[in-house]
Amino acid sequence: MLDVFINGRFLSQPVSGVQRFAAEVVKAIDQLIDQRQLPDRLSGANWTLLAPSNADDRLSLKHIRIAKIGTRTGHAWDQIDLAMAARSGTLISLANSGPVLHRRHHIVLHDAQVFRHPEFFSRSYGQFHRCLGWLYARTARIITVSHFSRRELADVLKLPVDDIAVCSNSAEHLAGLPADDTILQRLGLVAGRYFLAIGSNKPNKNIDLVTRAIKSLPGDYPLVIVGGSNERVFGRNDATIDDRVIRAGHISDASMAALYGHATALVFPSLYEGFGVPPLEAMVFGCPVIVSDIAVLREVCGDAAEYCSPTDPGHLARLMRERIEKGALTDAEIARQSTRRSHYTWTSSALAMVNSI
Repeated sequence: MLDVFINGRFLSQPVSGVQRFAAEVVKAIDQLIDQRQLPDRLSGANWTLLAPSNADDRLSLKHIRIAKIGTRTGHAWDQIDLAMAARSGTLISLANSGPVLHRRHHIVLHDAQVFRHPEFFSRSYGQFHRCLGWLYARTARIITVSHFSRRELADVLKLPVDDIAVCSNSAEHLAGLPADDTILQRLGLVAGRYFLAIGSNKPNKNIDLVTRAIKSLPGDYPLVIVGGSNERVFGRNDATIDDRVIRAGHISDASMAALYGHATALVFPSLYEGFGVPPLEAMVFGCPVIVSDIAVLREVCGDAAEYCSPTDPGHLARLMRERIEKGALTDAEIARQSTRRSHYTWTSSALAMVNSI
């Protein structure tokens, strides 16, 4: 009988986009097992999620067993404890890392950013993760989250494009979530009169562009920035700020739903992404979306967003002023958002994952 192991190290990490992806795909696979929708070759498999001792117990699964194993944490747990525990079966790693010597390893690399933009990372972090990427390309089956990232990874890792599977993100995790509107009062915001940005000091998020653009807009439209920072990974990036910029830090999903639901628009001016989930999340709440004109966001957002130059704050400011003048989304804009979101579901992502095994 086939044993399928899932790398649960993501349960020991702070929740960001990568960890969210891993948790939602695992839950969707569990539902596929429950509904007997797995490929025939996996129908009788034993599924086990292996996690380190410091993992959170935040998943409620019916069919995938969760087992905490080993005494190590971090990369040492990946390379030693997990490798030993999963050596008898197929291993799925969903969050950019896993054992380099496992013979039946399927790993999700979310983007090629450490190769394309080494300047975004500390030197040691970049070197280490580029080395891991090259090793995975020789020892594992690579999976990624967009067709753009598939092309990027194929290029930098010298792999045929068709050898890399695509298992996309989704924004369904926020659909139907009750919004905590008290966040507006706590931040001193007026519904419909603020812009929202996601990313804090991560260099690829290009938040400095929005902080410059906001200066030429009416003073009663502040910019709210959601997200934390990690100087060890990304180095320092001190964006120019004025008093109309509000840093919200990390907030709950319910507060995030409220900010999306009442924002004038989400502004997502990234220089580089593997996918770009926040625009899809904004569309769940009928929030207008302005994104940078880069290939991956064209792929994800299609005709459901406005596109700005990622290097011209004047162009972005013009689009933001136009959005103020337009007001809420029209019925046609809402329909385009709905159509766009329908392309990305956790069920389809889980099916793509299991079909790649």
